[in-house]
Amino acid sequence: MEQNLKRKALVNLLLLLVLGLVGAVVARYANSATGITGAVFMLLGTLVAAVSWFQLRLEERENLERLEFDELKRSARASSALFNDPAADTFPARRAREQFEKFFVPAFSLALLVLQGVAAFYLWRRAGEDQPATVQQATVAMTIFGVIALSCFQFGKYSAVYARLENARLLRPGASYLLLGAVLSVLATAVEIAGWSGYPGVDVIVARVLVVFLGMVAVESALALIFEIYRPRVKGQVAHPLYESRLIGLLGQPGGLIKTAAQALDYQFGFKVSETWFYQFLEKALSWLILLQIGLLVLSTTVVFINPGEQALLERFGKPVAGREVLGPGAHFKLPWPVDRVHRYQTDLIQSFRVGLVPDEDAEARRVMLWTKAHAKEEFNMLVASRLDETESGAGERPVPVNLLSVDIPVQYQVSDLRAFAYNHANAHDMLQRLSYAVVSRYFVNVDFDLIMSVGRQEAAEELRRRIQARADAYQLGVRILFVGLHSVHPPVKIAPEFERVIGAFQDRETTNLFARAIAAELLPLAEAEAAEKTNRAEALRVRAIAGSAATAARFTNQIAAYRAAPDVYRLRAYLDTLGRSIATARKYVVVPTNTHDVVTINLEDKIREDILSELRVPPPRASTTATNR
Repeated sequence: MEQNLKRKALVNLLLLLVLGLVGAVVARYANSATGITGAVFMLLGTLVAAVSWFQLRLEERENLERLEFDELKRSARASSALFNDPAADTFPARRAREQFEKFFVPAFSLALLVLQGVAAFYLWRRAGEDQPATVQQATVAMTIFGVIALSCFQFGKYSAVYARLENARLLRPGASYLLLGAVLSVLATAVEIAGWSGYPGVDVIVARVLVVFLGMVAVESALALIFEIYRPRVKGQVAHPLYESRLIGLLGQPGGLIKTAAQALDYQFGFKVSETWFYQFLEKALSWLILLQIGLLVLSTTVVFINPGEQALLERFGKPVAGREVLGPGAHFKLPWPVDRVHRYQTDLIQSFRVGLVPDEDAEARRVMLWTKAHAKEEFNMLVASRLDETESGAGERPVPVNLLSVDIPVQYQVSDLRAFAYNHANAHDMLQRLSYAVVSRYFVNVDFDLIMSVGRQEAAEELRRRIQARADAYQLGVRILFVGLHSVHPPVKIAPEFERVIGAFQDRETTNLFARAIAAELLPLAEAEAAEKTNRAEALRVRAIAGSAATAARFTNQIAAYRAAPDVYRLRAYLDTLGRSIATARKYVVVPTNTHDVVTINLEDKIREDILSELRVPPPRASTTATNR
């Protein structure tokens, strides 16, 4: 029996070594991080199997030594005193086994712990550098990993059952690593299938999960070493192998976990829960229940619901399904995953990006933005043409015909052709952003600096939208440009103060010119009006003088005729007329009485007007405070 057990342990050792090396070569060929991790587990298991096989040989020698000792003890030729008090040198095989377990096993466990930690660190770093495998590499890897999984499972399952039936504790470590190798090979095969179906990132995820598990095994080894130091020793008690991992045993033989759970339930409830019909039925039908759940899960992937505002691309083995490339909103049926896959896109969503800067949320939260303050995390300078002004340059100086501008140009678009957007380019959004930068840079080189800073923004925005749409159509991006705006156009922050001073000088000059024009507009019409007034007044005086002279001459002619007709009457009238004109402004008094001897006194003083006297009020005299005479 011992020879048979030792042979099985040696077979496990050789299988782990050969299959681990083959798995490492295949994983290296297919660039499989999961396969590399599985091969490391199997090679570490090779070391464990080698130590367990050697310890098994030591125990076999000890058993043979004990049998020989018992045989000699029963022999009549042996002296009874020889076996009554056996010396320590009587059992060299037992002493070798004890020395091995006391010194070599802990040292090996410590070395195994170090190897596990180094392997976990190396594999974690290498997992991020994994490259997708080609179709040929994936096919070869799937085939070989499948063969490795089958071989590990058959020999590992046989060794595990044999170790349980024969209570061969030293055969369990190798069997556990074989079963673990079967599980890891199945995972490597599944990862290659996922990569072949278009999910290369699954390899990195699974590999890092296995690396975390390897780290947990290293932690378990460290705890086992610590507990071994303080573990009480009972003579005759067989200790658990220090290098055997219980985590690997549970992962490779999940049936032991079910039995452990059953024993825990029995202890918790106080009766044999594991012997009830429901638990036995559950234990027998557990695999079928798991398969049923997996089937329902796969069946649920045959129905897909596309939300309103979305469209989806249907692929079968990574290629569009003819006639059903684009799925609209609603329910759709497809083949189960991973045969058919659906990629969703929000085609009604207005997507946007900004040309000219890297946005800064803190800066955008401020309502007031100044040229001299940074508006974003990073602003890109655009070259803009500048019109030459010969009057402002000296005889030997010419201004540079370009300027720098910082711009913030939001671009908004929608997906108009989903198939072109998804398949023509690896990242259509980034491609559109790069094309927009190229269009904006080329456009700004050919526009005037002053025009784009002032009245040319609307025209520039519309022209940029047209050019970006034309470039997107030329590259078949499948997008429709909805809006392009010049949200901010200003000089770079570093030269903004100098630019403001120049603009201020231009504004001062313009203010002075406008002030002078206002004064001119005010004084010139007044001068023209005053000149016209004087001219018209002189003209009126001239006309009046001429007309007066003509009237005087005409009156003189008529006076001659009137004098000739009645000289006395004419003289009287002329006298009265002259008198009337001379006393027209003087005060006149008419004395009516005639032929009387009364004396008339005439007061020639000016009288005060009655309206002034009517408002005059004389205050009453104050009462006297002195005593009166009686």
